[in-house]
Amino acid sequence: MKYFLNILFILVVIGLIVGFVIQNTNESQGNFIIGISVLTGFFILMPVFIYHRWKDKKVEDYLLNRKNIYKMRDYQHQKEIEKREKKKNKYN
Repeated sequence: MKYFLNILFILVVIGLIVGFVIQNTNESQGNFIIGISVLTGFFILMPVFIYHRWKDKKVEDYLLNRKNIYKMRDYQHQKEIEKREKKKNKYN
């Protein structure tokens, strides 16, 4: 999947470059190549990339519910305690 995404991204970028180069000599053909490259990027590359990045993730980890709010508060509280201890040790 990773190699497919890399190859598809490179092909889209090459298509855009070729389209802009060809646009100088043959405007309609250059616009067509640019359009196909943009459509491929948005309708094939982006959904496959999003699926690849989210396939093993738990959505609950990213939801803001009571459990996660308490986790964030506890984490923040621990960081503040660590800061105070560092300041205290620095001056002692």
